[in-house]
Amino acid sequence: MASKALSTADFFKNRFVQSILLSGLFLQIGIWVRNYSILLYVMEQTNGDAFAVSMISVAEFAPIFIFSFIGGTFADRWRPKRTMIGCDLLSAISMFAVLGTLMLGSWKVIFFATLVSSILSQFSQPSGMRLFKVHVPGEQMQMGMSIYQTLFAVFMVLGPMMGTFVYQHFGIDTAIGIMGVAFLLSALSLTMLPADRPSDAGAAPATLREEMVLGFRYVLSRKVLTTLGASFMTAGLALGLIQPLGVFLVTERLGLPKENLQWLMMANGVAMILGGAIAMAFTKKTAPQKLLILGMAVNIFTMATSGVSTQLWLTLTAQFFSGLVLPCIQIGINTLILQNTEEKFVGRVNGILNPLFMGSMVATMSLAGWLKQMFSLVAMYEAAALLFVAGVLVLLPMMRLPAADPDPEADVEQADPA
Repeated sequence: MASKALSTADFFKNRFVQSILLSGLFLQIGIWVRNYSILLYVMEQTNGDAFAVSMISVAEFAPIFIFSFIGGTFADRWRPKRTMIGCDLLSAISMFAVLGTLMLGSWKVIFFATLVSSILSQFSQPSGMRLFKVHVPGEQMQMGMSIYQTLFAVFMVLGPMMGTFVYQHFGIDTAIGIMGVAFLLSALSLTMLPADRPSDAGAAPATLREEMVLGFRYVLSRKVLTTLGASFMTAGLALGLIQPLGVFLVTERLGLPKENLQWLMMANGVAMILGGAIAMAFTKKTAPQKLLILGMAVNIFTMATSGVSTQLWLTLTAQFFSGLVLPCIQIGINTLILQNTEEKFVGRVNGILNPLFMGSMVATMSLAGWLKQMFSLVAMYEAAALLFVAGVLVLLPMMRLPAADPDPEADVEQADPA
C-alpha cells in the first residue's frame, strides 16, 4: 500500500501532469461554455432553425475529417509544447475577434468561433499525446489517462449546466469573453511544461507527403494499431445508429414526455465520473486491452437492454452501466495507442484512427432516421449491440499480446515512401 501511495503521490508531483491537468480544466470550461452558449444563441437568432443549428455540429466535427491527419502530421514535426501554447493563443485571439465582430452587429460570425477552435484542436490534441509519451513513465501511463478521462467525465455532467447558466444570465458577449480568457489561462498553464527537447522538432523526411505515407505504413505494420482501427470502425457504426435515437427510447419505449431524456443523460454522466474513479483504482492491475474489451462487452448488454426495455428503472440502469464502462474504453484506447506507438508517430496514428471512428459514426448517424422508418427502434438497438459483438471479437486476439509491442521494425521508417 505504501509503494502504491508513493507512486500516486509522485505522479501528481510530475510538473507535466500538473500543467496538463490545469490546462485541461481551463479548456473544458471554454469548450462547454462555447458549446451551449453558441447553441442557445443560434437557436434564439434563427427561431430554432434546424439547418442553422446543424451547422454548429458541422463546424465542430468537419475539421476532424479535414484536419485530423494533417494536424497529427504537423504535431509530429513541430515541438509539442510550443504547438499547444500557440494553438491556445490563436484560439483566444479568434474569440476576441469574434467578440468584436458581434459587437458590430454580425451574429453569423459566431460559427467562426467553433470552427477555429475545432481546427486548432486537431493540432494541439496530438501534441498533448506526444507529451504524455515523453513525460509520463510507462507504468503510470494508464493512471494518467484515467485521471484525464475523469476530468472529461465531470464536465460531461457539469458542462451543459455551466454553459446554459452563463448564456442565460450574462449573454453571448460575456460567454465569448469567458472562452477567450479560458484559452489564455490554458496557454499560461502550459508554460509550466518542461521545455521541449531539441530532438522534439524531429529530423523528419524532406516532405510532408513522405511523412504522411510513413504514417499509414506505420499503422499498417503494427498489429495492435490495425486491430484498434477495425474495432474503432465497428464501434463508430454502432454508436452512430443509436446516437440520434435516445429521445425515442423515452417517447416510444417508455411512453414518457421527451423532457425525461435528461434523466438518462444524467445517469450516464454520473456513472462516467464514478467509472473514471473506479478505473483509476484498477489501472495498475489491469492491462489496457482488458479494460477496452470489458467496456465494449458491457455495452453489448446495455444497448440490447435499452432497446427492449419498457421500464424507466431498467433503461436508467442500462444507461448507468453504459456510462460506468465508458472510461474503460477511452482509457484502454489511449493507453494502447501510447504504449504501442513511437513518440515521433503519435500524431499521425491519432490522425488516422480518430477519423475512422468519427467517419463511421457520422455515416450511420446520417442513415439512422431513414433506417428507423424501415425497421423498429428495438431492431436498431439490437443491431448496434451486434456491431459491438463484432468489435469485441476483433479485439480478442489482443488478449494474447503483451501490453506494449516491441519497437517497430526499422524497415517501416526506412522504406521508400514514394
